[in-house]
Amino acid sequence: MIRWDRVGQCAAYGAALALAPYLLIKVSWVAGSLAGLLPVGAGFGKAEWVVLNSATIGMAGIGIAVALALVRPWGMRIPGAPFVFCAWVGTGFLVPVLPYAVFSSFPGPADDGRETGTDPGPSMPDWEAALVQFGCVGMGLGLALALPAYLRRRWPDAFAGRLGRGGRETSGAPPWRVVVGVTVGLVWLYWAVGGTVAVARPGERDFAWSTLSGLLGFWALVASGATWAVLGGRPAGVPRWGPMVLGWLGSGSLFAWSGWKLPFTLYLAVAQPADATLPEDLALAAVLHLAAVGAGAAMLRALLRARKPSRGPRRAHG
Repeated sequence: MIRWDRVGQCAAYGAALALAPYLLIKVSWVAGSLAGLLPVGAGFGKAEWVVLNSATIGMAGIGIAVALALVRPWGMRIPGAPFVFCAWVGTGFLVPVLPYAVFSSFPGPADDGRETGTDPGPSMPDWEAALVQFGCVGMGLGLALALPAYLRRRWPDAFAGRLGRGGRETSGAPPWRVVVGVTVGLVWLYWAVGGTVAVARPGERDFAWSTLSGLLGFWALVASGATWAVLGGRPAGVPRWGPMVLGWLGSGSLFAWSGWKLPFTLYLAVAQPADATLPEDLALAAVLHLAAVGAGAAMLRALLRARKPSRGPRRAHG
């Protein structure tokens, strides 16, 4: 375990360093647009552009703080609830879509992110785009390696044991959060494979939009299945850490990505800019994102409540 802790320590510092250029680039975008030196993104006025990128500056700052908290002594003393929330959102944003982020860093059909709603930006030089992509990939990989080591140190009983005994929901019907997660995931997968129902602008679909929809749909199903397994204690004998980790990542993906895309979708529905569109029907997309946010939050709450209690008295860290 000492070796794993060392790997997590290096990964955490690496994640913080990888995201630092992204933070500086976003600060330069805001400062440059306010000074009239840099253009704003397609479909945005200056005020909307500054608000959008100020939000990403805050997110990057929190991400760097979370990465450092995973290895610094003060990280074991900070309140557990806000830390868990920030780490959950960060891993939900980055880890489930690492294949997409890596693939889209190469020239090809995934380069054009205008309609994905992920992070529309002004035209960037190649070196700047590479740093932005490197920051996201580096942070995702760093969290994936460093967070488990931290959780093992702070809450060693959270992932202990096996499924079977102690299932809180043993009825045959899946809970509402699982049903909602499966429904949202199936719709996204349907769109990803070329379905056209509720796609208002089929011609606007591109490879990046379809790939991201497919990944998010896949993780919605993973989150639903893992949450149901933990709550029901099935299949018996499976180590709890597996479905707990998958439920953590999948529910975080539901909450983080839909929480990010919901205001963007609402903005497009209200402002209706001519140079920024989404392929899907905006009203349905907003409903799906709202449902995903609620289901993701409910899944995390259920997973935390299903955490295996400690076998003996132990000093709580938060």
